[in-house]
Amino acid sequence: MIFKRVDHVEIVPRDPHVTIGFFVNILGFKIKSRTKVDMAPMQEVIFLELGDTVVEIISTQTPEQKSEAAWQVGYRAIALEVDDMTKAVNYLKAKGIPLAVEPVDLGDSYRAEIRDPDGLIIELRQWKR
Repeated sequence: MIFKRVDHVEIVPRDPHVTIGFFVNILGFKIKSRTKVDMAPMQEVIFLELGDTVVEIISTQTPEQKSEAAWQVGYRAIALEVDDMTKAVNYLKAKGIPLAVEPVDLGDSYRAEIRDPDGLIIELRQWKR
């Protein structure tokens, strides 16, 4: 096989410190590396990891605002697998993170959504195995 896996997902946040705090302090990611970049408008590249999942946060000088269109062309969401949807939802609510979409039973899984500090969708998925 030529292609092995998705290596990482890139996010350009409005405020990288807030986004890093959310991913690290709320979702449990760890900072893998931070590298200053001298390529305007990029300032810093931060890799965060959760298990074998990597998210790259790109700090830029003045990022453009994301469209508010619900179904725009582009990547729509990051999906995080959870062991127990009820525990995940209760944990997030205790941390003050509201659900954007309440859990629904899809037959083979449960699905819910939260938003990151910039309103980007983070899907929660519990597979029924």
